[in-house]
Amino acid sequence: MNAPPIQRLVTELAKLPGIGNRTAQRLAFHILRTDAEEANALADAIREVKERIGLCEVCFNLADGPRCRICLDERRDASLICVVEEPGDVIPIERTHEFPGRYHVLGGALSPIDGVDPEDLKIAQLYVRVTATDAPGIREVVLATNPTTTGEATALHIADGLRERAPEITVTRLASGLPVGSDLEYADEVTLGRAFAGRRAV
Repeated sequence: MNAPPIQRLVTELAKLPGIGNRTAQRLAFHILRTDAEEANALADAIREVKERIGLCEVCFNLADGPRCRICLDERRDASLICVVEEPGDVIPIERTHEFPGRYHVLGGALSPIDGVDPEDLKIAQLYVRVTATDAPGIREVVLATNPTTTGEATALHIADGLRERAPEITVTRLASGLPVGSDLEYADEVTLGRAFAGRRAV
C-alpha cells in the first residue's frame, strides 16, 4: 500500500515498545506532514543520543560523559546505594525526592529461562563497589528491583552475596503492598499478604 520509504519508516517505528502497526503508521504520516526542519530535528536528536549517551563508569546509569550527574553531585550521600534494574527505574525514584543517595543499575534482572545469568548483569561490579578499600564507607544498600518473580530472585541473590562479602552493610528491600487510594476488595492475595508482612506501627 505504502511507498517503500514510508513502509520502512512504519516498520522501524513499530519496533518501538508499545507501538503497534497502526500507531506506527499514524506516527509515520505525522512525520510526513511536519516540515523538513522538525523532521530533521527528530532525526538529529536520535542520532545525538546514540552517539553521546553511554553508561556511567561508577553506577551504570545513562551518562553523557564518564560519570552521570548523580555520581558527580557531591551533595548525594555516597554511603547509601539504591540498586535498580534499568536506567528508567531511577527516574520515578528521583521524582519522590525521598532518596538522598546514589544508584547502581544492574542492566536487567536474573532470568535463567531467558538466559540472563549473574555474569550478564552488573552484580559483580556492585560487590566490587561496596567492598573496595577506597569505598566511601557504604552503610546501606537498598534493593529496588521490580516486585516480579525475576526481580525478587535478583534481590535475594544480591542480598546473599552482600551478606557474604560485606556483612556489616545493611541490606534493605523496598516495601511493597497496597497502593494509596486503592480498596481492599480489589487487592490480590499476594499484594495483601505483602502489606500484612510489611505492616508498621502508627
